Amino acid sequence: MRRKRRKIKEPANEIVSSKEKAISSYLNDNKEYLNLTPNLPGLTVREITIFDGRDALVTYIENISDTPFISQNILRPLFSTQSTNRKVTDVITVPKINTVNKWNDIETNLLHGCCIIFLDGEKDALAINAQNLRKRKPMEPANERTIRGAHIGFIEPLEDNISMIRQFLTSDQLRIQYTSVGKENKTKIGIVYLENLANPEALDELMNRIEKVNYKTVLDSGELEQMIEDNPYSIFPQFLASERPDSVASDLLQGRYAIIVDRSPSVIVGPINFNSFFQSIEDYSSRWISSSFIRILRFVSFVIAIFLPSFYIAIISFHYEILPLELLLSIGQSRREVPFPPIIEAFLMEFILEMLREAGLRLPKSIGQTVGIVGGIIIGQSAVEAGIVSNIMVIVVAMTAISSFVMPNPEMAFGIRFIRFPMMLVASFFGMVGIVIGFMIIVMHIISLESLGTPYGIPFGPLKWRDLKDSIIRFPLWTIDKVKASRRN
Repeated sequence: MRRKRRKIKEPANEIVSSKEKAISSYLNDNKEYLNLTPNLPGLTVREITIFDGRDALVTYIENISDTPFISQNILRPLFSTQSTNRKVTDVITVPKINTVNKWNDIETNLLHGCCIIFLDGEKDALAINAQNLRKRKPMEPANERTIRGAHIGFIEPLEDNISMIRQFLTSDQLRIQYTSVGKENKTKIGIVYLENLANPEALDELMNRIEKVNYKTVLDSGELEQMIEDNPYSIFPQFLASERPDSVASDLLQGRYAIIVDRSPSVIVGPINFNSFFQSIEDYSSRWISSSFIRILRFVSFVIAIFLPSFYIAIISFHYEILPLELLLSIGQSRREVPFPPIIEAFLMEFILEMLREAGLRLPKSIGQTVGIVGGIIIGQSAVEAGIVSNIMVIVVAMTAISSFVMPNPEMAFGIRFIRFPMMLVASFFGMVGIVIGFMIIVMHIISLESLGTPYGIPFGPLKWRDLKDSIIRFPLWTIDKVKASRRN
């Protein structure tokens, strides 16, 4: 049964369900509101008398806030200080103290691990960050390993990730804008950029998209990426995800924005272009000849991963006359006992390959690679001996798999793996004509895409001569303007 409120000399705010209500300057009213709030489990409310003789309420959530930190840095100074002329904010040994006066802001801060102090007679409460962080040590990301480069990766806390970026960029032009997303569970987001290089129009567009996100909660940067990308129906990623602070710092020097989501170790970067997914931070640490060779290898692998199975199907089904006679006889010999047409044969082996890949990712690391390699060899050999697939098909699938592994970005690698399935279908119906039409559709789609309003096909379409020095071939560093201000367009 609800308690009756006492009468007070001055009209006090009623405790209502509206979270937009301002706090009261009377401690008893605030204490009553906190006791009647059902959505703060584990809330601790402690009434104390501080050094200047005033009463105060100290409240926090036990499992989220760091209790020893609160005792050492908040409660002890409030009790032990002798001077009554000092301000409360000067006594507490915490560098940053915020003031809040709305109940919705207070509940949000409490759920983020803050300690809230209500002072008698004050209409503003003090919010002090006392979050009990359980964080891991920064380690090199498993998906972005490099031989030359920093061996450190992002972790989950937002402020720690920003600190790592600051280690690589000490420029006074570095700017950080904070916002939040989520209707029920507010997730803090930090947008990092270099003010003298970034396009302000892209920032306005980015902030506008984040504000329009109408979702209950965002737990990872991948969820946010899907809600703010230009074309959600495209198989190609329109933001670059990275767990390396040196890679993100390099992108910031190119006029891009880093979007850091609290509790997510992956930072998304935009605006981005198609060519960026074939680049690695290690390219700039190696000599330009070796870096250029690796980049050419990546583009060749891109073509092989998409078109090799469809090319095999088109040749076997429609254009076998272009093969040398000896090779044609060898293929015919290997396919003599195969009961399926090339399209079924290719689909079967590609699906088995994808299942092995997923099994290797989900299994424990110690046996995942072994299962993937041994399973592929055993299944491939057994399928050939059983007459289900031909030897040539096994070679084609193996080359396709190896080519897809060359891609430095996992999201782009998945897009390549997906595209080859419709390309195989088109090749089975129309042969080489279908492959050419499919290639034209892919190129047109890439050119038509945008990332935060920036053309996705730069520097190839529209053509940017200046950026071609750092595209398929990486020119020597002294000929490249590392700070690519032209990326603003």
